[in-house]
Amino acid sequence: MKRLNILLFDGFETLDVFGPVEAFAMTGEYDIHFLSVEGGVIANRHGVRTETEKAEPRPDEIWLIPGGMGTRPLARDTDFIHTLDHLLAGAEFILTVCTGSALLAETGRLDGLRATSNKNSFAWVQGCGPAVDWQRQPRWVKTGNIYTSAGVSAGIDMALGFIADQHGQDAAETAARRMEYHWNTDPDHDIF
Repeated sequence: MKRLNILLFDGFETLDVFGPVEAFAMTGEYDIHFLSVEGGVIANRHGVRTETEKAEPRPDEIWLIPGGMGTRPLARDTDFIHTLDHLLAGAEFILTVCTGSALLAETGRLDGLRATSNKNSFAWVQGCGPAVDWQRQPRWVKTGNIYTSAGVSAGIDMALGFIADQHGQDAAETAARRMEYHWNTDPDHDIF
């Protein structure tokens, strides 16, 4: 089983986290852990409270960074960005949903790479990573070991795309069917 580390922070977007979690859980291939910088209970913008473990660098593992309104202050928090960069050292894969890509961009890890983010916050995200090759149209973008997705529900499509890359198309389609989810299999097609 592969360990999936989901980094939470106050104000994260609900579906950015729990949509992909549902997809990953459907495969039975992932050991899912919720982490935060300090550990303890984290509340998202809807008041959903989640118990987290204290985050530590976990090389050769998978990390998922959600978006949400909580990314706005964190993108300007140099201590948080330094910690995030340290946590991701040696990660096997890094996945971001929505404005989670802004946080990753602030670390410099996206410099020179193709990436995407939430269309409604696109200008703000671009300002967080002027050296990033931002792509407005894709639903999700894979560049090396980094996957970035557009807004909110796009994280589910990206998670299923990641599952397809790692375990085959049949595994992703089976997970989508179990979720009764209509998966947009084309990363370059986003109606938003």
